[in-house]
Amino acid sequence: TVSRLSATLVAEGFLRQSADSDRLSLGPALLDLSGQYLRHFDLRAVARPHLAALAEAAGASVHLGVRDDLDVLVIDSLRPQSALITSRIEVGSRMSIATSAAGRAYLGALPEAQRAPLIDAIRLASGENWPALQPRLMAGLDDYARQGFCASFGEWHPHIHALGFSVAGPRGERYAVSCGGPAYMLPKEIMLGRIAPLVLEAAAKIAAEAGTGGE
Repeated sequence: TVSRLSATLVAEGFLRQSADSDRLSLGPALLDLSGQYLRHFDLRAVARPHLAALAEAAGASVHLGVRDDLDVLVIDSLRPQSALITSRIEVGSRMSIATSAAGRAYLGALPEAQRAPLIDAIRLASGENWPALQPRLMAGLDDYARQGFCASFGEWHPHIHALGFSVAGPRGERYAVSCGGPAYMLPKEIMLGRIAPLVLEAAAKIAAEAGTGGE
């Protein structure tokens, strides 16, 4: 069965076989498939200029993502031209909803009817780590309600500081955005003092252009 499936995927261009072994690797047809997937997200075209401006103004990497199970899946990634060192997050990378700034912002922006079951799923997946995770997660939701953004200072990754916000697309779909980078270059006081206003400005501009108001 595996051989038949592999042969079909090779024939369709989704896999390719090494000329000198039986090893398989991803094929070029996946590029077209991924392109079709990304073109589905209308907000990318609207958001990209504002996210690029945010990256330059903040001197930080900016990532746009959508929910995939208990993660945020990155569908666009922008870096400032002036920065020598940025995060290594690429398109296709995943960020935990529970511990990343973007994930917490996504969670905070959901209606309660959608948020509650997602928190319950995170609780079940966290197992014995939930008692330590819960207060930080709930504090992040409070931050989003009060400030319009969430923060993660070394929680998702020990060497990354980030701020996150969420925006709605024209069809009501929900996106998460992360703005951050190496902790030693972007200490907490800079993130909250200088970059937070830039994050809120970008969120407002994207919402206005997408026609979703303050969502």
